[in-house]
Amino acid sequence: MLQFLRQSLVYSLVLILVVSCKSYQLTDVKPVTTSEKVVENLYFSSMEDYVYKCQMDIYSNHVSGILIIKKLNETTHRVVLTSDFGNKLIDFEISDHDFKLNYVLPDLDKKIVINFLKNDFRQLLKRQYPVSESFENENMNIYLSKTEHKSYYLFFNKDNKLLKQIIYTKNNKEKIDFGFDAKKHIFADSLNLQHKDFKINIKLFQITETE
Repeated sequence: MLQFLRQSLVYSLVLILVVSCKSYQLTDVKPVTTSEKVVENLYFSSMEDYVYKCQMDIYSNHVSGILIIKKLNETTHRVVLTSDFGNKLIDFEISDHDFKLNYVLPDLDKKIVINFLKNDFRQLLKRQYPVSESFENENMNIYLSKTEHKSYYLFFNKDNKLLKQIIYTKNNKEKIDFGFDAKKHIFADSLNLQHKDFKINIKLFQITETE
């Protein structure tokens, strides 16, 4: 299984789609004025462990395991991925600017695999987003945050104020779509991470819940 996981990740990351991604644009929204200067993703802000069942679909191949996310301090999280049998696959610490690899299974010790995981979790665990523009539609308040050549669109449900979706774009091309289901601001019951330029989908489902 581990050999399969390594090969699947490598093949999926080196294979680029023939058709380029289209430029991302919001549809059926209107610009609005807001007093919000910064919006936040608080789903991984608790000091308690976040434990999820992890399912990865990589070019029609399926891999599952257990994912644990632990907030170490205000800037850094620790991420540990194990197999369903409890064998550690990878263990790293990550922030907006730093990355420390504590352990990686030899079969997964490939630069392209490490970079793939580092980028995905750096985007997922990013907390603060300075607001550049704001929009709304019938159900959502939408905030655009621009940082150099990257942009983030954050969708908050108007009724419960919970973060529902983050769309990450680079050079105006949609890269990753993060979808959340939650009942609390600090804990996502489930997460769907969908790459747009690779056929990679990661799904997380809660095992333990923070208070």
